[in-house]
Amino acid sequence: MAVIAPFRGVRYNPEKIKNLDEVLTPPYDVIDEKAGDAFLKKNPHSMIRLDLRNTGQKAKKGSDRYVAARARFDDWQDEGTLIRDDKPAIYLYFIDYLHPSGRKMTRKGIVSLVGLADFSEGIVKPHEETFAGVIQDRLELMDTCGAQFSKVFSLYSDPEQEIIGLLEKAAEKEPIARAKDPDGNVHTLWRVSDPDTLQKVSRLFADKSLYIADGHHRYTTALACRERARARNPELEADSPYNFIMMYLSACEDPGLSVLPTHRLLSLPGRVSADEAASLVTPSFTVREITGSSRESLVNALLERMDELALAGGPAALGMYHPGEDRGFILLVRPEAMNSEIIAERAEVLQELDVVALSDILLQGIFHLSHEQCVRDHLLSYFSDVNAALDAAVKKSVEKSESTPLLFLLNPTRVSQVTDVADQGEIMPHKSTYFYPKILTGLLINKLSDDGKDKQS
Repeated sequence: MAVIAPFRGVRYNPEKIKNLDEVLTPPYDVIDEKAGDAFLKKNPHSMIRLDLRNTGQKAKKGSDRYVAARARFDDWQDEGTLIRDDKPAIYLYFIDYLHPSGRKMTRKGIVSLVGLADFSEGIVKPHEETFAGVIQDRLELMDTCGAQFSKVFSLYSDPEQEIIGLLEKAAEKEPIARAKDPDGNVHTLWRVSDPDTLQKVSRLFADKSLYIADGHHRYTTALACRERARARNPELEADSPYNFIMMYLSACEDPGLSVLPTHRLLSLPGRVSADEAASLVTPSFTVREITGSSRESLVNALLERMDELALAGGPAALGMYHPGEDRGFILLVRPEAMNSEIIAERAEVLQELDVVALSDILLQGIFHLSHEQCVRDHLLSYFSDVNAALDAAVKKSVEKSESTPLLFLLNPTRVSQVTDVADQGEIMPHKSTYFYPKILTGLLINKLSDDGKDKQS
């Protein structure tokens, strides 16, 4: 089903850029203004000057910033800062990282081109919603620059790890790139250009579906860019670069694949005590207070208990922490809450998700807060790092405000839940998954146009 193809990746010239750590960046959508300024100061050739920070709903068609990015992209190729590999390849991309639990892990993946397919074809499957304003911004950047700067992160099933095994045997001995990300994780890239191996890998993917883990907007942007190319050239050939997208692919069964939870800090309108908050949720949740700890140790105790409950099966278990009073509670969904009108409208595959219990039963059903209101009034903040979430919650609790901060803790969504939801054509609530570590932008670039700017080291 999936069409996998090697490509001639554009990358930083090691003779020009001695330290990749200075120029590579996380994906554009996780870079805030402060981090963006820091990347700009590190090196004038930072990827943030090509893969521009997202402007979301503020994006304007035809903005000069896209034209400026194209000019920089051309200049960096002309001066040899960026070079292009002379042979098509599939690239092995491994990340050695420290899991928040303290375990040292390695996630193994590959970078290749993937044939674009509409979601209706069931070849590439999403699990998250996309937003038009973000797509418009990325479309103008991709089309103006004639390049895909960011990779889409997708999953595939390979229980025997046959694909990675083949590529590891055929990979060049020396990596072509190695860099550390801002978290200290080590990203390493090897090239595989052996034609027989590439053909075998392509055949192995032929009966597989791909599941987007991270990069739904990037994929949808590539579909829109293909439509623009077809409008310009109705006879667009099947092997046109506009019919493909650059992807990072990792096996669902890879032992280094990690999904972190995304905790929510809610600014609940009005002043509410811990007892009042517990009372409000009691009709839909069994509430159990965790005592004997405070601050970090209390939050960790909540997470440990939630993990135990998740392993035991049963109803969804959430953690609720009231920073103003330093009190924490375990919330277990009551069976009758699952029969509510809000939940009943959800597909069965979604009903078991912790994030659905939070968004539907708690936020909408109890607090009467829609997703649109939360976005409009900036009521929710999202954190994969529980310590950062706790710090933000405590700071908000001492502010003079007419709202009450409540930190809601979640267990991570399982990979099997992601694939089950995608297989049934359903969509998870916003920010249901956080695949860690993030892949780096700038290790490889996929050119969509042949403009003669290929420089070799």
